[in-house]
Amino acid sequence: MTRVLVVDDEPTMLRGLRVNLTARGYEVDAAADGETALDLAATHRPDVVILDLGLPGIDGLDVIRGLRGWTAVPIIVLSAREQEPDKIAALDAGADDFVTKPFGMGELLARLRAAERRSKPPSEVELPVVRTAAFTVDLSAKKVLRSSGEPVHLTPTEWNLVEILVRHAGKLVTQRSLLKDVWGPRYEDETNYLRVYMAQIRRKLESEPSHPRHFITEPGMGYRFEPGD
Repeated sequence: MTRVLVVDDEPTMLRGLRVNLTARGYEVDAAADGETALDLAATHRPDVVILDLGLPGIDGLDVIRGLRGWTAVPIIVLSAREQEPDKIAALDAGADDFVTKPFGMGELLARLRAAERRSKPPSEVELPVVRTAAFTVDLSAKKVLRSSGEPVHLTPTEWNLVEILVRHAGKLVTQRSLLKDVWGPRYEDETNYLRVYMAQIRRKLESEPSHPRHFITEPGMGYRFEPGD
């Protein structure tokens, strides 16, 4: 059974999430503040954390940073903060997804299922070969083939970007994270690098580069790889 830690200082929201998730077969721990959340995470080891940013005491961002100090558990942020900088701050702190209040339970459950899939050990879910209708990415061989079998030449930098995004399929990877991992810490603000290279990758791999289906831009935030057709 999947264990979910829900953290929210609104009693009605906390109770509603507990009831809905329990009814769907999840084991639920609940916390109304950051301190309790960190204690429960350490003692009960949740499979997924659903976290509100506006908490009394320890702020939600600090809870994320505290968790990321020792665990890679998926973190879904729930927040009434709709401003882009808040979303970027949460993702940069280590959150995996961001859902704006008010939200539909169906959407949250879909995000929760996606987080569960990503949280499984690599031996269970990580395939060395990822296929789309247009191309195949072989992570172990470090190569890309068109659906016809023709190899696609990628520069080392293009491959690094593709590999990171494919290994995080379905998950938003922030601009800062990509720049840091591919070019280094000094380049975290050079977002123009990403625009240039992502355009090159789309020209090589997307059927319609101007309307990408696999390498998706989240404006002002980052990029996401979607393997679906």
